Amino acid sequence: MVQIEITYEGSLRTRAVHGPSGVELVTDAPLDNGGKAESFSPTDLCATALGACMLTIMGQVAARHGWDLTGTRVSVKKHMVKEPVRRIGKLEVVIRVPRDFDERARTSLERAALTCPVHQSLDHAIEIPLRFEWGAATSV
Repeated sequence: MVQIEITYEGSLRTRAVHGPSGVELVTDAPLDNGGKAESFSPTDLCATALGACMLTIMGQVAARHGWDLTGTRVSVKKHMVKEPVRRIGKLEVVIRVPRDFDERARTSLERAALTCPVHQSLDHAIEIPLRFEWGAATSV
C-alpha cells in the first residue's frame, strides 16, 4: 500500500506528497478549464502514468532477458472529450525503441507494454492506440 496526501492550494492547484519518499508533485488545471497550466493537470498525470508504466514493465522484461532498452522513449498525446462529460477520450502512444530486436523480443516487449497495470486499469471507453517504432530515432 502507498499513501499519497493531496492538499488543495487554491486557484485550481494541488500539492501531492508521496508517502514513502516525501517527493512532492504540483498539479494545475489546464487553460481551457480555468487553470494556469503551470504544471501537469490531473489528466496529464494519467497520460504520464500510462507511458511511464509501459516503459517500466518493458524494462522489467528486458532486464530478465538481458535486452538493453536504454534511450527508449514514449510519447503520449492526450485527447479530451466534452461529451457526455469532460474526460480523457484518447491516449495515443508511440514507443520509440532505438535498437532493433528479433520477433520474439518484440512480441514480449509489446505484450509487456499492453499488460502494464495502468493500461489494465484504464476504462475501455478511452481509446489507446499504440505504435512501436523499432530501431527508431528517439527524438519525440
